[in-house]
Amino acid sequence: MTSCDVAIVGAGPYGLSAAAYLETVKGLEARVFGRPMSFWKHHMPAGMLLRSPYAGTDLADPGSVLTLDDYQAACGLRLTAPLPLEVFVAYGRWFQERAVPQVDPRTVASIAPDPPGFRLTLDDGEVCNTRRVIVAAGIAPFASRPLSFRDVPASMVSHTSEHREMSCFAGKQVLVVGGGQSALESAALIREAGGEVEIAIRAPAVRWLHQRAWMHSQWIGRALYAPADVGPAGVSHLVARPNLFRRLPRKLQDDLGPRSIRPAGAAWLKPRCEKIPIQVGRWITSAAEAGDRVRVALSDGTARAVDHVLLGTGYRVDISRYPFLAPALLESIRRTDGYPQLDAGFECSVPGLHFVGAPAAWSFGPLMRFVTGSRFAARALLRRIDGRA
Repeated sequence: MTSCDVAIVGAGPYGLSAAAYLETVKGLEARVFGRPMSFWKHHMPAGMLLRSPYAGTDLADPGSVLTLDDYQAACGLRLTAPLPLEVFVAYGRWFQERAVPQVDPRTVASIAPDPPGFRLTLDDGEVCNTRRVIVAAGIAPFASRPLSFRDVPASMVSHTSEHREMSCFAGKQVLVVGGGQSALESAALIREAGGEVEIAIRAPAVRWLHQRAWMHSQWIGRALYAPADVGPAGVSHLVARPNLFRRLPRKLQDDLGPRSIRPAGAAWLKPRCEKIPIQVGRWITSAAEAGDRVRVALSDGTARAVDHVLLGTGYRVDISRYPFLAPALLESIRRTDGYPQLDAGFECSVPGLHFVGAPAAWSFGPLMRFVTGSRFAARALLRRIDGRA
């Protein structure tokens, strides 16, 4: 059995950024569990380009000396947006090696209350006791799958997060469901890999970002959009200030949050999708196995028989889907629609238990769904855990 002051579950942008800040607290032992940048490396397709702007893709360290600019200077690179996935993963590993060199790659199998703290059981059976836990475990368990596909074999329907290589769809007919960046870019990658692809979108039209170039010009753009570029014009500045956003009336938060993350594709992706048939205003009403294919019925009365259906249907946060939260612990967490209710230090109703990343979006707004929110979260954690900060 081992022990530490703070256990960080997850080694992605939020977990690494939190650890980098906590490294500044003298005498505090913080341990990070998980494989660095694992979700980005194993659950995103090769060849993907990041939709987030260059200015919103830095991981957070206290001195701001491990930014993307520092990475490209140190490695002799010249980076431009959109940033390739492989570059971002390499940058994350570079950040980790310098800011948080000691990462334990084991998986946390269970977190249970053990007053005055918590008991973590690792995948190899070892137990670690800790006073605080920061859950930075990402969104992989939250992949959203429409109920209409519940009886279709997994070999015929999958989520975009399940594929690293789209070349597996070469020579196959694929129906992609969804109108966000993940769905649209996956469809483009499948077509470029030699697959025959079609897209079905519930919305009446595909929404492409930055279609009015003048709104994103140097001076007007600064007035309308925060550097992270999350949210529509004007609202972007509210979203970029989570402490302000969380003080808005709840009804207004619930309206502005979804508006800021509506499914959309980056403008640079549009030319790659021009030759892909896109069915708008249509949704799946039923799906069933039909021999070695899957038959899908659409809301307009038409049907498709395809080799595979790829779900670009996003993620729905529900912390009960984290497999490591013991039932007794989960029951003690106050939640709203699957999200934990968090205070200013990202602490939930269970003292000493914090959540960062997408699960914090109900409390702090949509910025928490993006890498750029990691700096705000890391600073708030530091203030809470180190009262002198």
